[in-house]
Amino acid sequence: MANSSRRVSNLHNRASMGTERPGSRGQENEEIWKPMLDNHSSGKRLPEKSVLVLGGTQETQKNFLESLSTDSPNSKRLPERAKKPPIANQFALGYTYQDVVDMEHEDTLARLSLYLLATPSPSFTPLIKPYLNPRTIPHMLVVILLDWNHPWLWVRQLRDWIRVLRSLIMSLDDKSKEILHENSQLLQDKGCNAGGADGSSNNNITDNIEIPLGPGEWDEPLGIPLCVVCQNADKIETLEKERGYKEEELDFILQYIRTILLKHGASLIYTMPSAPGSLQALVHSHLGIRSLVKQAQLKHEVIDRERVLVPPNWDSWGRIRILNGGFDVEGVSHKWSDDIQLPEAKGTSQLEEQAVTNGQGEHGSQEPSATSIYEDTIRDPNLGNPLSALHSRQSDGIEVASKDTQEHLAEQQSKLDELRREDDNEQKLKAARKKEDPAYRTWTEEASGVVEEHIGPVQFNVGGIQVDADEIVKRLQDREANRTAEAEEPMTPPDNSQDPKMDNDKLASFFAGLINKGANSPRAT
Repeated sequence: MANSSRRVSNLHNRASMGTERPGSRGQENEEIWKPMLDNHSSGKRLPEKSVLVLGGTQETQKNFLESLSTDSPNSKRLPERAKKPPIANQFALGYTYQDVVDMEHEDTLARLSLYLLATPSPSFTPLIKPYLNPRTIPHMLVVILLDWNHPWLWVRQLRDWIRVLRSLIMSLDDKSKEILHENSQLLQDKGCNAGGADGSSNNNITDNIEIPLGPGEWDEPLGIPLCVVCQNADKIETLEKERGYKEEELDFILQYIRTILLKHGASLIYTMPSAPGSLQALVHSHLGIRSLVKQAQLKHEVIDRERVLVPPNWDSWGRIRILNGGFDVEGVSHKWSDDIQLPEAKGTSQLEEQAVTNGQGEHGSQEPSATSIYEDTIRDPNLGNPLSALHSRQSDGIEVASKDTQEHLAEQQSKLDELRREDDNEQKLKAARKKEDPAYRTWTEEASGVVEEHIGPVQFNVGGIQVDADEIVKRLQDREANRTAEAEEPMTPPDNSQDPKMDNDKLASFFAGLINKGANSPRAT
């Protein structure tokens, strides 16, 4: 019995051991494979980058997206992957996406989410706010589009967009602001490290060398990298031919924009629809997208005015002064900090805002702003048009409040009635004077006489008959005068004092005379 019980217990132990071993092995396998699968899936996940495109029109925004696209006609990608995504930029905040493709291996390096906004209205700021969060801010780029068709609007457009971005940043939560500060410090450190234009070092010896920031650099950091794209650079030649732009004006524009962007650590590039240049490499460098095969080096260019490229952390006041030594780079830099300040409160009066807009300062000072200095030099050609007075923003900043329509019409009606009464009184006075003196002539009649003396008689042909216009006018005037005289003379009643019999006697003697004359005529004999 003891042996049998031992056998049963041994079998029970073996059975329990047999059932536990496979379970433990499966659990161990699951713990091993799960991290491996997670690592594999995270490695396959595309890096997500965000680009906030500000300014431009629907057409120029589409041109920018086409220049940024990495798809080529010779691409061997699958048809469903090569299909272009739709672009929705008709209303308010638009959106589209692009895949950054490595053309050597046909690999997708990253996915760009592009948010498009054309109007710098504070009403649209809440639409952008959800896309700025601690997860997206380190992988975001802001692009401002400018157009060479309207270079006189550039500084005002930059000022409005910077104000929108600053107000947006101020409305973020504390965690997002902390990420912005860290991101801003990281961007500045890239510029302080001695290296290439894209922030990479060319020599291991110089990796630890830090260059201090120069004057005017990173004075107004946004926390997000900024890139300004000046489109349609081929229109520069048109400005020279039609608007009379010279090299001095073009250098002034470039120096002004570079001075402004230096304060935000931004980059600058001129593009054309037919030649986007280094736009792809510049945007990818900002976002940290690097090709697996070759690294596109950004080479600065400030001599060729149609292919200007100023990489981030490259420019300085000294390099800006090289174009024109007389340019006040320090003054423009200081004034720009005042221009981009936000209004103190929403209750700011229209007059104060107007003074700030036109460069008079918030307290009525006559010191010009950075925006007004630029617009005084690069003037809007439409301001010379008489219709420009209808625009809300005028050169002198004067605005006229329009009256109510009904009040305006009532005033005009009273004026018309007064003029009508004056005309009636004048006509009555002329008629009275003519009645007293028929030879009286008004000034207009005398003037017409003088004209007639100069032009001579007026004749025209009517049905083959030559007619003198002056003679016809005179006859009409005489006839009208006779009618007037006959109407004024009283009708005399017939004289009833004569006897009717006398008329009968006269008729009888008249007919008798006729009979006697006929009898004495030679024909009667």
